[in-house]
Amino acid sequence: MTIYYYNGAKIVAPFSIISNEPMFDMTTVSLKTQRASQGHQRWELSFNTMLSTEDAQIDNFIESFKDTENSDTMIMPQFKRVLDRFDASSNDVPVGQISNSGASSVFLNRTGVNGTLPKGSFIKFSSHDKVYVVTSDVDLYGTGNVQVNLYPNLREQVTTSATMKLGSDCLISYYRDINNQTGITFKDGILSNTGSINLIEAV
Repeated sequence: MTIYYYNGAKIVAPFSIISNEPMFDMTTVSLKTQRASQGHQRWELSFNTMLSTEDAQIDNFIESFKDTENSDTMIMPQFKRVLDRFDASSNDVPVGQISNSGASSVFLNRTGVNGTLPKGSFIKFSSHDKVYVVTSDVDLYGTGNVQVNLYPNLREQVTTSATMKLGSDCLISYYRDINNQTGITFKDGILSNTGSINLIEAV
């Protein structure tokens, strides 16, 4: 079982991954629903950590309020069902053709790569920081280009000089929620729980 870390502390289950995509929702007088989105989306993560030593407790306490204006990176956690099926032979797959900003899919050059990229896999591109999720299984066996369907739509153009980052190479850039430091609890004068860690994707 894969273990994920936040600032050196183990992330413990359950953790939540939320897609925040603001929508405008309106019902007309004829009771028809109209919805619109500005096309902006970010991932938000929430989890607890297991602090194994007193030093780790102090370090994570300080990290909860220090330099909150700066972004950082960590491996994007993957769902267990995805990890059970993920067997790509490389975590770095070349892009096969240019895809413009706003596209809902890209093409990978799978020559020299084998395996399956399951739907639900979080990925990113070497050319920009946005994290995407794969919405259908991708067969990486064979040669030539293969289509990969994504959510959300591409934030930036992706060219053939870029690669798709998979698995442990998919790093999310994040800001810590400014309310993180409110979740510190003490017991008998000893720091026992740093509370829920809330991260928002830096987009």
